[in-house]
Amino acid sequence: MPTKQAPTRQAITLKGSTNLVTEFFKYAANTILFQRGVYPADDFHMVKKYGQTVLVTQDLALENYLDKILKQVNKWLLTGSVTQLVLAIISKDSRTSLERWVFDINLVEQPSGESEAAPAKPEAEIQAEIRNILKQIVSTVTFLPVIDEPTVFNILAYTSESADVPADEWVDTDPLAIEAGKSQQVKLRSFSTDVHRIEAMVAYRYDG
Repeated sequence: MPTKQAPTRQAITLKGSTNLVTEFFKYAANTILFQRGVYPADDFHMVKKYGQTVLVTQDLALENYLDKILKQVNKWLLTGSVTQLVLAIISKDSRTSLERWVFDINLVEQPSGESEAAPAKPEAEIQAEIRNILKQIVSTVTFLPVIDEPTVFNILAYTSESADVPADEWVDTDPLAIEAGKSQQVKLRSFSTDVHRIEAMVAYRYDG
């Protein structure tokens, strides 16, 4: 039957897009943790990705932690049940939230009717958009307040009520918000595949 082809193609597209988005989160998280000094610079090594050099952790515990989180995020992306990921940087001593790196995950509206077979977005174009976001994360050090205290980080996932959440690994938690009167926000670039659109921003604590 002719209708069999479409769902198959869509499933492959969804899986490919999900893998691209998951991989982006891995490199974005590593870039943030390096740039903001959450882990020592010596813990990172350089790899070639997206046509540029990116820094990735060599800390085995951190690598395993991120891999575990990203495996679950990958499953949620496939079912469309995750809407936002947040990497929060917190003061180790006071537990105050200093920064929240927010990534909104939206499904791209598929065109209806005749134009449904729109040409696929070239991967080179997607990679260029990702490259621009990672470069922008690096450049945020020019305006973000200097963090001169020990910090830790937490990754929060906002999911739909229907999401399958492993109870032993993910718990309902404080949103780690920054007090309203002390929060500044900067919108970052976005990138999109044929299936997902990722909008990025950073909110930071500003005591001035």
